[in-house]
Amino acid sequence: MHPNPVYHDAEKARNLAFAAERGFGTLAVSSDGVPLLSHVPFLIDAGGASADLHLVRSNPIARLDESRVPARIAVSGPDSYVSPDWYEAEDQVPTWNYIAVQLTGTLERLPADRMRDMLDKQSAGYETRLLPKTPWTTDKMTPDALDRMMRAIVPYRFHIEDIDGTWKLGQNKPDAVRRAAADRMAEHGFGSEAGVLARMMRDLDHR
Repeated sequence: MHPNPVYHDAEKARNLAFAAERGFGTLAVSSDGVPLLSHVPFLIDAGGASADLHLVRSNPIARLDESRVPARIAVSGPDSYVSPDWYEAEDQVPTWNYIAVQLTGTLERLPADRMRDMLDKQSAGYETRLLPKTPWTTDKMTPDALDRMMRAIVPYRFHIEDIDGTWKLGQNKPDAVRRAAADRMAEHGFGSEAGVLARMMRDLDHR
């Protein structure tokens, strides 16, 4: 997370909603060597207390002996390089604007017999976003294929204990300077979803 508190003005509810909407992040767990990372889809429960996810059985995190381990999920949003020229003001420096949310908590390995129910809930949550498409369900799989998949993946519940977010959108700049950078970013920005980020920079005018 960026150390400047000006970029941490989003309430926990907004950070949680952002993470839930993205539904994909980087799971990080400490180990004796380098941290273990895995890129995972997840589904946050309605109360915001936990997130369900699964790992392939061969994943190094799934091979840990502990049933519960401290962990984080980092959720990245739109980002873009910001050229100093875009500010149309003197003495500016290059930077990178972005949105990122971190969920901190405990990763719990669940019994294998919970995997089918979790998969059904996760897929239903994602398929709902595709309506009016007829939702995919595990009932469409043959029993043998479903059984093989169930044996290959491991269910986990991530218990959310803390939420933090960085919304680096140029809040530290005068309004006119920030808007100028947003306009140029919309035209020339590069990164992930630069146009979306530019719109969010402009939306600060209406907060």
